[in-house]
Amino acid sequence: MPRRYLALWFPWLPCERVRREAGHSCSTPLALVVRSGNALRLSAVDAQAARLGLSPGMTLADARALCPELESLPHDEQADTHTLERLTARMVRFTPMAALDPSNGVMLDITACAHLFGGEAELARQAIAEAGFTARHAFADHAAAARALARFGSGEGDVRALPIAALELPEDALSGLRRAGLTTLGDLAVRPMAALAARFGEGTVSRLRAVLGERDTPLTPQRPPVRLRAQVRFPEPIGRTEDVLDVIETLLAELSRQMEERRLGGRRFVVRLERTDGARRRLSVDTSVPSRDPARIVRLFRERIETLSDPLDPGFGFDAVVLGVTRADPLDPVQSDIAGKASAEAEGIAVLIDRLTTRFGEGGVLRLAARDTHRPEAAQRHLPALRARPKPWNEPPSQPRPLFLLDPPQPITAMASVPDGPPHRLHWRGRTHRLVLAEGPER
Repeated sequence: MPRRYLALWFPWLPCERVRREAGHSCSTPLALVVRSGNALRLSAVDAQAARLGLSPGMTLADARALCPELESLPHDEQADTHTLERLTARMVRFTPMAALDPSNGVMLDITACAHLFGGEAELARQAIAEAGFTARHAFADHAAAARALARFGSGEGDVRALPIAALELPEDALSGLRRAGLTTLGDLAVRPMAALAARFGEGTVSRLRAVLGERDTPLTPQRPPVRLRAQVRFPEPIGRTEDVLDVIETLLAELSRQMEERRLGGRRFVVRLERTDGARRRLSVDTSVPSRDPARIVRLFRERIETLSDPLDPGFGFDAVVLGVTRADPLDPVQSDIAGKASAEAEGIAVLIDRLTTRFGEGGVLRLAARDTHRPEAAQRHLPALRARPKPWNEPPSQPRPLFLLDPPQPITAMASVPDGPPHRLHWRGRTHRLVLAEGPER
C-alpha cells in the first residue's frame, strides 16, 4: 500500500503562543526578537506584521520605522519547542506516526487512517482544530513533498510547479540556481541529475529527489509522554471528605516517587472520584512552580473542596479514586543550607499564590509583567500569577519614565530650530513655554 502523509505548518505559532499565554490583544502587530551582536532582530512575526512587510531577520529599528505601533517581546524558542511537542503528542488520536517537523510543523503518516475520520479533508480539519493554531496543510505520497506543498504552495498541486525555495537550501545556493535561470522545481527535474550535482552540489540533488519522491525521507515518530497516574479501588465505598483527602495524599506519595525518578514536578493535578452509581466527579488544582510535595498538593485539594460552589456529593460512596498529573515540568533537587533547610522565601510565595488561586480562581491573582513599548502607560501588563514566567530582558536600562500621565492626553504644538531636532518651545493650554532641556525620543 502506498504511504500517505499530512504536513501541518503553523506559520504564526510563536506569536500566537505568546498572545494565548500572556493575554495580548490582537489589535497591534507583534514581533518576537532575539539579540544578534549589538542589534535586536526579528525572529518571528504575526500575520498582521507580515502583511505590513515585516519579516524575520529585520532589525527591530527597521521594523519600527515601517510600523511604529509594532509590539515586540523576547523570543522564547524553548517554549515554542515545548508547545510543538505537546501538540504533536495530541496528534496520536489521528495516527501513531506523528513527528515534529521543524520549524513550527508536524508531520503525520496517515496511511490507512483517513477513512476512520471521513476522508483526508475531514481528518485535516479535525487535526487543525485539535492544534488550535492557524495552520496550512498539504497531503502527498512522500513526507518531503507534503512539507514543500504546505510551506511553499497552496496545499495541493504538482510539486514541480513550486519555486526553488521549496528545496530549503542556503541562500547562496538558491542565488546560484536563480542566476542560471532555474526558478521552479520543474526546471530542475527535466535536467540530468549528474549535471546538476556537478554544478550545484550533491545537496541540491538530494533535496530535489526527496521532494520529487525519488528518495525516502525517514519519519521519526515522537514517543508518547510518560503517564503519571495512580489509582485505588475500595472493597467498601468511602464518603467522608477526610477519607477522600487521605486517599489523595497516599496516591500523591506514589506519584511523587514516579516524578522523582524522572526529575519532574507536577504543575496540574487532576483527581477523578468514581461513585458506586457510575457518576464521576473531577477536581483539579494548579501550581505556580513544579512540585511533588504531597502535603502541599493535599492542602490545595482541601481548599478546592471547601470552596466548591457545588458541594462534593458522595451519594452512596466513592469506590475508586484516580489521580493523575496532566502537566509536568523539569524539577531538580533543591540545595539545602547547612542546617538542612532550603530557602523558604520563594517557596512561601509560590505556596501563597497556589492557595489564593485555588480559592479565588486564576483571574483573581495577578502579577505585573514588563512590556517592551515606548508608551509608559503600556509598559506593564497583568498576567495570571500561575502562568507568569520570568522572561529574559536584554534591553539596556531605560531612563526614568513619567510618574504622572494625563488622561486623556492633551494636545501640544512643539517647535524646533531644525527639522527632526530637539524642540525648544512648546505651546500648551494657550501658553508658549521655552524648553531648557530635552531628551529622547526613547525609541
